[in-house]
Parts: sequence; C-alpha cells; structure tokens
Amino acid sequence: MPLSRLVRYPIWALQLFGPTKSFARNPILGNPRLNELGLHSYRLGVAHRMARWRRRSLARHLSAQDAADFDRDGFILKRDYLPPDLWRALQDEVAAMSLPAREMREGQTVTRMTPVTASTRAALPVAARVAADRGLNAMTRYVASYGGVPVWFFQTVIAEPDQGAADPQTELHSDTFFPTAKAWLFLQDVGEDDGPFAYVPGSHRLSEARRAWEHRCSITAAQDARQNHRGGSLRVRAAELDEMGLPGARRMAVPANTLIIADTHGFHGRTPSQKRTVRVELHGHHRSNPFQLWSAFDLKSWPWIRERQLDLSLAIEDFQVARFGRRRHWHPVPAGPLDAPAHI
Repeated sequence: MPLSRLVRYPIWALQLFGPTKSFARNPILGNPRLNELGLHSYRLGVAHRMARWRRRSLARHLSAQDAADFDRDGFILKRDYLPPDLWRALQDEVAAMSLPAREMREGQTVTRMTPVTASTRAALPVAARVAADRGLNAMTRYVASYGGVPVWFFQTVIAEPDQGAADPQTELHSDTFFPTAKAWLFLQDVGEDDGPFAYVPGSHRLSEARRAWEHRCSITAAQDARQNHRGGSLRVRAAELDEMGLPGARRMAVPANTLIIADTHGFHGRTPSQKRTVRVELHGHHRSNPFQLWSAFDLKSWPWIRERQLDLSLAIEDFQVARFGRRRHWHPVPAGPLDAPAHI
C-alpha cells in the first residue's frame, strides 16, 4: 500500500465521528465487509437517536402544530407565510437588486446562489430581516435537529431541458445519512409543469425497513455506477419505496409566498421540467455534525463565524482553486437580476 494512502487512514477513521458520508472517498465508510457487519447501519442509528434527543429541547420554540406536521410528514408547509406588507417589501427589494452571484450546473439545470450574509446584509435589509426571523429559524432548527444559525441565500433554479444530460437532482434521493434541513420561500408561483420540489411523506423516519434498505445500499455503494449514490446521497427507485412501505413523492406545486422546510434525509428531488423555467426562492439550509450533543461544540455556531458561514465557505473554495487547482464547484458570475439567464 502506498505510504501516501496509509498515512490518510487516521483521517478517514476520524471521519467516522462526523458528517462525512461518501462511500467512494473514504475506504473505511465504503468497505463492503465493514458495512455487512453494520458500520453504516450503526452510524445511521446513532445519528437518528441523537437527533431525536436534540429535537426534544428544540420543540418548545415552535408551535405544537408545526412540530406535529413535521413529525408526520418530514416537512412543514406554510402558505401566505409573510404578512402582506413584508411580502411586498421583499418583492420590491428583489426586483431592484443586482449583486454578484455564483452558479453551478448539474446537467440540464443551473443553480444560481446570491448570498444573504454579513457581506450583503446592508444591500438586502428586507431579506436579512426575513432570514433572521426567530420563528423561521426555530422551525429550521427543529427540522434539522440542531441549534445554531442556518445559512440563507437567494436561489435561482434555471431548467434548460434542451441542454446536456439529465439533472441528477431530479432523481429521488436522500442528501445524507442523518437529519438535515433545507428551506424554500418561493418568490413566484410554482406550477405542475415548472419542475416543482417533490418529497416522499414520512421518509424522514428511520423505520426498520428504511434501515434495512440503507444497510443493503451501503454494502455496494462504493462501486455503484451512480456518482451521487457513491458519494453518500443515496438514490431510491419507485420499487424500493414500495418495499419500504412508503408512498410516492408529493409534488409541491404552490403559490408564491409559500414556505417549505424539509428534512432532506427524507427522499426528495426536483421534478424534471419539460420546458425552460426559472424559479427564484429565498433558500436556507442547516447541517452540522450529527453526533454532537449541543451546538456550542460546533465551530459554525460561534459568534462572528455563524453570520459568515457561506462567505467563509466560498472564500475557502476560491483559495483551493487558486492554490491547489481544485475543480471549482460554484462559479463566480457578474451582478444582475435574480432571474437573469444562466452564465455557465
């Protein structure tokens, strides 16, 4: 075994105690024999038990109805979320804004990200106010099962069905092996043919059938032909949903000013769009170490850092691209309207 690989084993071993999910990049996590013996299943079970423990302390910060809706379905959905005056102010701010952004292409879909962080707060006072709302963040924390501060940004999803390969995010999938939250406040109506978000209700729960499916997947995942599946974002087929006793995905065709917060350990995806579409939303996500007891131990929840998580993440990517030639994930693009055509 090459020495360069041997010295990395302590790092790979330490990753067992954190959010690392890739079966392909970590030979311990992807080892078929270890997963036959239950390595992945054990990490999965511990992560979900700790999430339930953390949610008990977070539940007091949101309504009993919101907690019940999430516990049943795996998501919270609220129509007419913002009051009319705040909704109009946000719409006016969005119509006038023109800020530098980042774009990422996944097959036929381009995702544009315009950060709402400490660096843009002065230019986006209304968006910053919405993102800082205690009720919104309380729901997001409960769904994710962590304290701390979610990351917020404007997200533009541009579907170009005549371009390239299929979007891998249109396959029903689980983002990772532990609970994590994503939120969408839709700034325009999303129709049935606009590629709406889809979610399999109840798929956030770790049933015995789901655990058995994850166990079977873990044994062969490192060699799977699907890149995202190898990377720990497990893809699921309709027949496998049936085997787990789960229903089909629910398509979220919703009017503007609808908020959805979902545990993306549950099976979800973008619905394929058969036409060119542009969808704009205020988007949040919240993910941390699934094995931590309290957020105080999470570096991302510390003062100064928590308001700059996205700024720091993008700065690190820029440094790695410039210094080490790493392949860029998010490409800088010029300032422009949120609904402008894709640049990449």
